[in-house]
Amino acid sequence: MPVTGKLDAATTRALNPNMRPATVTLTLSERALAGPYTNPIPKDYAEQAKLTTIGYRSPLEKLAEMFHTTPATLVALNSRETMLRPGTRVVFPNVLPSSRSFADTWAGDYRQTLANLNVDANQPQADRVVVDKSEGWLRAYKGDKILAQFPATMGSSHDPLPIGEWKIQGVAPNPDWQYNPAILRHADKSDSKEIVPPGPNNPVGVVWIDLSKEHYGIHGTPEPENIGKTESNGCIRLTNWDAARLSLMVKPGTPAIFQP
Repeated sequence: MPVTGKLDAATTRALNPNMRPATVTLTLSERALAGPYTNPIPKDYAEQAKLTTIGYRSPLEKLAEMFHTTPATLVALNSRETMLRPGTRVVFPNVLPSSRSFADTWAGDYRQTLANLNVDANQPQADRVVVDKSEGWLRAYKGDKILAQFPATMGSSHDPLPIGEWKIQGVAPNPDWQYNPAILRHADKSDSKEIVPPGPNNPVGVVWIDLSKEHYGIHGTPEPENIGKTESNGCIRLTNWDAARLSLMVKPGTPAIFQP
C-alpha cells in the first residue's frame, strides 16, 4: 500500500475488512439487567463463604463485563444520566458474537455464562499457550499463527510466574474457590479454610484452567480493570471474558509455556 499519511478507504478496509462498526446501540431488556447481585461483597472470606453466589455488584458492572469494557467507559459512551432500566437505549462496544451455539458438553450454567459475556461460540483450537512475563501477554497459537493475545497479570516477587513448560489439565467452569492459608503467602496462617461460592466476582472469576504445576492455573478475575497493573499469587489472571474465550480454545494436554 502506498504511504499517504491519511486514513483513506484502502487503509480502513485493511484494518477492518468486515467494516464492523466500533459501537452498537441496544435496547436494554429485563434479562440483560437481571441479577443476582451481591452488594456489598464482604472482604472476609469466611463471610463470603456464607453466600450462595458472588454476583456482580450492580447492573453497570454486569453490562461492562458483558461488553468487554469498564463501567467508566460505558458512562463515557453514554452519560451519567443514562438510566439502566428496560427500554433504555445504550451505546456499547460492538463485541456481539456471531454464534452462541455452545457445545452441549458444557453445562447449561456455563453456556449461560459464556452467552452473558458475549463470547463467540466459534473459537479456533490452540495447539499451545505461551505466557510471556516480560511483555505481560498470554498468547494462544496454532503453528506460527497467533490466534489470540490477552493482557495478563502473572506472579509477583513473592510468588513468581513458574517459568517452564506445563500442560493444561482441564477446565473448571464457574468454579468455587478454596481459601487455604497454608498455601497463600499473604494469608493469616491462623485462619480456617473456606470455600467461596462461584460467581463472576469470585476470586478466580468465571473459569479455572488447571495446569500440571500444582496449585497453579489460568483464571478470571473480579477486577478486570486491574489486569496487567497488579500482582497475583503466581497464577495467570485474565479478564473474565478473555479467560472464558480461552477455555473454548484449549483442551487437556494443551502445552502451556511460561517464559521470562
